[in-house]
Amino acid sequence: MNADGGAYNRIFMTFRSWSALALVALLPCPAGGQALPSEPISLVGGRVTIGGEASLSLSTNPDEAGWFNYTDYKRNALRMVRLGATADVRLGSRLSVLGELRTEGRALCDRRFVCDLQRLELYALYIRVRPWADRAFDIQAGRIPPVFGAFARRNYSGTDNPLIGYPLAYQYLTSLRSDAVPATADDLLRMRARGWRPSFSIGSTADTPGSPIMTAFRWDTGVQMHWGSEPLEVSGSVTTGTLSEPHVQDNNGGKQIAARVAWHPAVGLVLGVSGAHGPYVAASVTRVLPPDVPRADFSQQAFGFDAEYSRGYWLVRSEGIISEWRLPAVRAPLIRHALRASSISVEGQYKIRPGLFGAGRYDYLGFSNLPGSTETRQWDAPVTRLEAGGGYYVMRNLIAKVTYQHDWRDGGRARSLSVWSGQLQFWF
Repeated sequence: MNADGGAYNRIFMTFRSWSALALVALLPCPAGGQALPSEPISLVGGRVTIGGEASLSLSTNPDEAGWFNYTDYKRNALRMVRLGATADVRLGSRLSVLGELRTEGRALCDRRFVCDLQRLELYALYIRVRPWADRAFDIQAGRIPPVFGAFARRNYSGTDNPLIGYPLAYQYLTSLRSDAVPATADDLLRMRARGWRPSFSIGSTADTPGSPIMTAFRWDTGVQMHWGSEPLEVSGSVTTGTLSEPHVQDNNGGKQIAARVAWHPAVGLVLGVSGAHGPYVAASVTRVLPPDVPRADFSQQAFGFDAEYSRGYWLVRSEGIISEWRLPAVRAPLIRHALRASSISVEGQYKIRPGLFGAGRYDYLGFSNLPGSTETRQWDAPVTRLEAGGGYYVMRNLIAKVTYQHDWRDGGRARSLSVWSGQLQFWF
């Protein structure tokens, strides 16, 4: 699907116009005596449903040396202001248009409360078609929710993260870039723990962050199909980008294929497996490769598993992802094999009393070994994260969270981070 097409642009511009007004008018404001909305607002006889979200995250450490919580939008996930507006427009009994606009900024920076507030960005915009009224099957096309994995799918609501930080696989920046590649293995090893600003000799020289295994901050553009409900669900998609690098407009002429199967064998238990494969390196890079460099499938492929179990006051989740990227082998010492990253995340949540809960998460992200001219090391610095805290529902749709996070890794200017964070989040 080409997002630069005329029809797509007209839908986007219309949605952006009225959603911007909704974002300003409907999110919390200090108007005296006016109650905050507690649920999505229904208009036009229920055909249009509008929701919103506002969150403020603060931390005790700006993390400007280690960049452990840096995102691919060049912001600290623990010091962020975010506003969002969602819309669901029903055009018929089997056809809907859904979308979301967001704006984000840094909190407590340059002696200001909020700075670097970006313009409204299109996070999601897609059409959903249900061909049969009596079958659990739908097709979505546009900038669509992810098929792969579990966290990014839950995070669509923005309120299903019991902590403030993100799992490493979905946020932590590796040193890989799709628009620039290393000429040698030594070039890549020099960028260990430099995902916030990696630079290579082949491709773009722009100041651009690296890529996570799978980003939780952008959605891809394409077509998705979903079939089934409990006990078995199957989803598949074809998109322009990859897990690490979603795109609105294709940058290499290839397409990613992704799929996920979820099984509900018992009440409260969900087991899922995911897979994805698609071209990763941009065409702007492959065009400038030396003629003697073998052309290959410079792709990202990934396999994931996830599990969730809830019972009583407990909710436990686990997710693992193995991703491989194939890069050009340009000069010695050559990058002969695919670069692998493996992540594991385990989190738990316990309801202490009505409105109050505690939560914790363990994360590890490791990398395959890469032989250089003088040594063999993991091609990026392995990192571990522990985060724990809790939250309290001030209102049904207003939550306050406090967490403590500790990160450490084998490389970089700063090898550890300890930080307290707080967050207020409101939604309707």
